[in-house]
Parts: sequence; C-alpha cells; structure tokens
Amino acid sequence: MNEDDLIRWLKRRARGQGGERIGDDAAILPAGGPWVTTVDCQIENVHFFSGTDPAQVARRLLAVNLSDLAAMGAEPAYAFLALSAPSSFDFKRFFEGFLEGCEAYRVELSGGDLSTQPTVTAALTLIGKPFPDGRFLERGGARPGHRLWLGGSVGESAVGLALIRLGACLRENRVDLTALGRLGPEASATAAQCVMRHLRPEPQLELGRRLATTRRQGAAIDISDGLAKDVHRLCRASGIGAVIEADALPEPAGWSELEPLVDEPWLHSALGGGEDYVLCFTLPAREEAPSELGARPIGEICRGHRVMLRQRGQLRELPPSGWDHLARDRGPHLDG
Repeated sequence: MNEDDLIRWLKRRARGQGGERIGDDAAILPAGGPWVTTVDCQIENVHFFSGTDPAQVARRLLAVNLSDLAAMGAEPAYAFLALSAPSSFDFKRFFEGFLEGCEAYRVELSGGDLSTQPTVTAALTLIGKPFPDGRFLERGGARPGHRLWLGGSVGESAVGLALIRLGACLRENRVDLTALGRLGPEASATAAQCVMRHLRPEPQLELGRRLATTRRQGAAIDISDGLAKDVHRLCRASGIGAVIEADALPEPAGWSELEPLVDEPWLHSALGGGEDYVLCFTLPAREEAPSELGARPIGEICRGHRVMLRQRGQLRELPPSGWDHLARDRGPHLDG
C-alpha cells in the first residue's frame, strides 16, 4: 500500500469521524471554517542530515508548514511545537531560528512539548484563518477549461539535494560549491539557487492570499512530493484530467554543466523531484494569475481522469512520479 492508497482507505474508514476532512493540504475546522489546521515534521536523517544547524531545521520546519496554509489561502495564526532531541542538542539555537521565522510571518507560538531522545524529531501544528474578504482554497475546485498555473519553478530543490550530497553546503549564509569542482558562472548561480531552494524554502503566502481573494477561484495544492504526483492528487480531488506542457518547465541556465553531476534529466527533476513548496493552482481561462509573484501557466484542465504531458508536440500519459513516504527509505529525501 502506498501513501495515496492509505489516505484513501483512511478517508473511507474514518467516514463520520472526520475522514471527510482528510485530503487537502490542511483541514477546515469546523466544516466551513473559521480555522484551518495542518501538521508536519522534520526528522533527522529523513528530512535533514545530522549536524544541520538547529536554527536551519527550525526555519525549514516552519516554512514547509506555512506552505500548506498558503495552499489553503489561509493566514497563519498559531503554532504548537513538539520537539524531541538529544540532551546535547542546542535547543536555544533551534528556538532562536523558529521565533525569528514566527516574527517574520506573524505566527504566535502558543504551546507544545519538549522531550529527549537519541535523534531529532520536530513536529509542528499550525492554525490559520481566512484572509479578510477571502475564502479557503481546496483541491476540489478545478473545472474543465481552467488553466493550470505554477507559482514558481520546480525541480531546483531536488537538484539542490543532489548537490548537497556531493558536498555543496551553506557556510555563514553563503553557498559553498567548492566540492563540485570548477563551474561556469551560469552553472554556479543555478547550483547556488538550487541549494538554497532545498535548504530554505519560502512559503507563497502572498500568492495564497491573492488566490483566496480573487473573484473566481479554482483549485490549489502545495507541490511537496513532486509536480506530477501532486497534479494527480488535484485532478483526483476535482474529478478531472490535465495536460502539462513540457515547454513550460525549461532547463535553467548552465544546466549542461550540472546534469552530469546530478545524473538526471532536468524534466525528471521538475516533474518528480519534490520539496518545491510552490503552489500549483487552476483559474478560469480568462483569469490571470499575478505574474509579479512568479506565477505562470503550465497547462490546462480537461475532461476525463488522465494527466498527460505534451512534449515536442506529442501527448503521453504522465505517471504520478514523485516521493512516496511509504514506498521505501532512502535517507534525507524529497518529501512534503
């Protein structure tokens, strides 16, 4: 049983016990609001490598949870943190990073739990509320004829993780690429951006706000497990199909130098890499998304139940490639 199979089973099994709320990036409580709630975690040697700066772990934990609220068009409000770590862990450094993030995104740390264990596990519950004059977004609002949009680039986080495994790292807020050998200026700039995208994702709360307050809404989802997999989830929730344009996912500058290091075609990373933490959403054909926030069209919503990729004029079915939490263990991974 993979992750999506388990979630579908759980929705059926928990019907009448809240199961109908399972399936979006966050749960709307009670039905219709006024609150949304999400929970996510960061686990040592699963989401981050041992020895990572505790403040970095804290900022990433907050960012990935905030991305779920962005996908719901929700304004962050309250946080509850459960942190378990060895007694030697720098708890103060962790909380310094966490509280800096809370201040930046206007989140109140309202409670939680502390304990010790051999490795670090940090679990965060966030509660959000509607933006003024806004309505919550959901995955089930896509309709045939809608355009499919992406809030930013995808694939960079997956490439960043691959480069970190090769020795790229963050030193005093600057990316050190020395271990990768000599790279040209374009490849170096792209590599540094990819590493930062993996280590320091930025939740698209402003884009979520703009979508939540638009006159004619569609559907939205946070791209955390891979564009292909998450578009499949959006389509399943809406009961429709989609066509993604491969040309809308262009290779970044200097990719010809980086591809031998990553050992993977760019399109594979863009479609199945994961941990992008950008919003994928739909809007009626005549609605324009805010391009100044990085939004760009990547395809269209159609009738049926298949997700297709158009590449070089040819259509082929796109499998739901991406990260599956239950499929296998491969260490620090590309997950949501």
